[in-house]
Amino acid sequence: MSVVLTPPLPPMEAKSVEEIPTVDGWQCEPKWDGFRCLAFRRGKEIYLQSKSGQPLARYFPDIVVALSRLPAKKFVLDGELVIDVDGRFSFDELQLRLHPAASRVQKLAAAHPATFIVFDLLESDAGKSLLKVPLRERRMALEKFASKNLKSAAAIRLSPATTSLAQAKKWFDKAGGNLDGIIAKRLDAVYASGERTAVVKVKNIRTADCVVGGFRYASGSKLIGSLLLGLYDDTGLLHHVGFTSAFKTTDKRALTKKFEALRKPPGFTGNAPGGPSRWSTERSGKWEPVDPKVVVEVTYDHFTGDRFRHGTRIVRWRKDKAPRQCTLDQVAHREGRAIALL
Repeated sequence: MSVVLTPPLPPMEAKSVEEIPTVDGWQCEPKWDGFRCLAFRRGKEIYLQSKSGQPLARYFPDIVVALSRLPAKKFVLDGELVIDVDGRFSFDELQLRLHPAASRVQKLAAAHPATFIVFDLLESDAGKSLLKVPLRERRMALEKFASKNLKSAAAIRLSPATTSLAQAKKWFDKAGGNLDGIIAKRLDAVYASGERTAVVKVKNIRTADCVVGGFRYASGSKLIGSLLLGLYDDTGLLHHVGFTSAFKTTDKRALTKKFEALRKPPGFTGNAPGGPSRWSTERSGKWEPVDPKVVVEVTYDHFTGDRFRHGTRIVRWRKDKAPRQCTLDQVAHREGRAIALL
């Protein structure tokens, strides 16, 4: 049979909602903290595609080898690439893989092998496209595929799925460490490539009280672009854990005046902003330390690698709270282990 699916194939996406669907007809899955990936096999040829349609195989040679060892000689799988470091998935390790030097990638792969968590089958091992097949049937086909091909493949794992709301809520309660939240999919839906229909994602939004330990000017401006947030550890060191830039343009002048008046080194006494990273730029390393006197409550959806993954949003300024009360124990439990779900 001729090849029916070819890369790049836009993956099906999800729209954000606030609650897990409570009506029947939905399948729920853990939303893993990794890189989205579509894996194509055509005999000896393995092609890994990113969410944006770019090739990933050169950065994950360990997954290429694992896929090439599966009994099935043709298939298209949809899933998530993750890297387990001491029982926790490390997004930093994933980012480090995106390195131009093959020797560096091989070294990283040897030190911390990746895992491909599979949650959909888009083309069967018989070369049949399943894009127009309802999820209910695709899941059955995927489980059959997994039983035939994945039992001895440690690096390729089947993602769990449930139609039980109670089970989905248990997974949701663990969100924040290895889990990014919950994905819910209509059981009667076909695979709508590149669309956000019939799939929703639910993230567990939380708040934390943080100390402002510094700020960065906006690019090409003398006004504040972002505030740098910190939390204290048990020894009294203030660690940089993220940033917020979610304030109104009309507030920037007042905030600039406020924090320029508080400018005072060292700002952060533990982990500081602008550390070595392949994502660092000259501008990202420049920041202004301030006297850690201001406390702000922020919302966040994910805390991993000792920091907020995404930018946070300001809820309110906490003049009623002492900076030393802003400790890492607010977020430390969010780095919980979830690999046992696999």
